[in-house]
Amino acid sequence: MFAGVDVSYAGDRLAAAVVVLDAALGVVDRVVVKGRPAFGYVPGLFAFRELPAVLEAFERLTVRPDVVVCDGQGRAHPRRFGLACHLGVLLDLPSFGVGKTRLVGVAADPTPARGSASPLVDRGEVVGALLRTRDGVKPVYVSAGHRMDLDTACALTLRLTPSFRLPETTRIADRLSRDALL
Repeated sequence: MFAGVDVSYAGDRLAAAVVVLDAALGVVDRVVVKGRPAFGYVPGLFAFRELPAVLEAFERLTVRPDVVVCDGQGRAHPRRFGLACHLGVLLDLPSFGVGKTRLVGVAADPTPARGSASPLVDRGEVVGALLRTRDGVKPVYVSAGHRMDLDTACALTLRLTPSFRLPETTRIADRLSRDALL
């Protein structure tokens, strides 16, 4: 089972959503926690701002997922420890991040075919991959978090993107968190 995590903001309020999908990508459980950020925005420390609400959402789940997929980064972070790393360690679950934007590193544009990838390299180290999840569509940034290697993270990202650019886990969690703030 795959847990997807996303957090939305409206002014000084936030909504942290966790959705759990089964192997067929059907929703098994979902939780939304509303609150306020733990502190103001500090570049590079975004995970600490969201973690209290996200962890509370995980505590309320009725099932334990096998893998955590974050809307953000894992090792592809200036400190090599983004939200996917934090959550994986704190929950003791394999985790990885799939981000829409790059925080660090450089990567060549992958070929236009679904499944093509290029290494994301920062300071001489491969920290992630630029992965094409749809033919001819803008790629995403995938990075390992905790107890997960990059090849597995990329393979799972492709498994979780049967129809859209972003993983179903991220798409559903994003919708839940946004709707909670309406």
